[in-house]
Order: sequence, then structure tokens, then C-alpha cells
Amino acid sequence: MVDDVLAEAKAEMVKALDVLTRDLGRMRTGRANLAVLDGVKVDYYGTATPLSQVASLSTPEPRLIVVKPWEKTMVPVIHKAIQSADLGLNPSSDGELVRIPIPPLTEERRKDLVKMAKKVGEDFRVQVRRIRRDANEMLKQLQKDKDISEDDEHKGMDRVQKLTDEFISKVDEIVKAKEKDIFEI
Repeated sequence: MVDDVLAEAKAEMVKALDVLTRDLGRMRTGRANLAVLDGVKVDYYGTATPLSQVASLSTPEPRLIVVKPWEKTMVPVIHKAIQSADLGLNPSSDGELVRIPIPPLTEERRKDLVKMAKKVGEDFRVQVRRIRRDANEMLKQLQKDKDISEDDEHKGMDRVQKLTDEFISKVDEIVKAKEKDIFEI
């Protein structure tokens, strides 16, 4: 039963880590990153469709994203969708492609992005600690219901704490990597 609680807690922590990675990936840095366009939806025959499903995306240069729609009629729609997504990007199109130059970040903007990344990281540390609390409460309830012994409860709580420490250090690593990415010129 202790192993079930640990497995559930670990699964939730892994999900939280995946969401953190995806959220920080969407954060714009000075380099071209296709994850910036993940949230962009295009009106494709009346349906809001992710950009990646109506065009091929590439980064031929470090500061340029190129969007090549599978249908030429989609170029103006894609151009408009990127502009209205409020990403701070200014796309240009030539009738066949949409080019999105990535402007270099100012020092002030870099510092703001690092603050945002640290805040997101702290939010996820809190989430991991909440998962720890829930797992510990489950262990206490199991002990209260006499499903596990008091020793098993304490050993389980120690294992939950080790798991929590491991995932908090992973969150810190991911945030540090994003910081380095933001300050890279």
C-alpha cells in the first residue's frame, strides 16, 4: 500500500515536471524556438486548429522561424493568427511563406524573463510540496485505518520526502537551464 501511494505521488510529480518544461519552453528567449508558437490557433475552414497542423515550421537561422503552409491560401490567415496571438513577434509574408524574425532581447527584458522563470519554478516547487503533503496524509490515513503499521508510515514518509527532494532539485535544474538560455546571446 505504501508503494501505491509513492507511485501515485511520483506520477503526479512527473506530470508537474512535464508541464513546467512545456511552460518554460513557451517563454520567448533571444533565439528562435518553435515552442513559442505552440499556443497559436489558426482558423482552418471554421475550426481553430494548431498552427503545426496546417503548416511546417522550421528555424533555418538562430533568429528566424519560417512557417510554410500546406495551402497557399492559408498564408494571410496564419499571418493574422500570429499577430493576434500577442507574442511580441512581427511576422512578414511573401505569399508562400511566413517569416517570423526573433528580435534580440534587451538586458531589462532578459531580467524580467528570468524573474518570470523563477516565479514559475517556485509555483511548481509549491505544487510538488502539495503532492508530498497529500501523499503523507494518505499514509497517515492508512495507518489510522490500521492498513499499515506505524513503522511503515514513517518509512513511507521518509521515501516521500526523498522523492520530493529529488523532484524539487529537478525543478531547480530546469529553471537554471532556462535562465542560462535567456542570458545566452
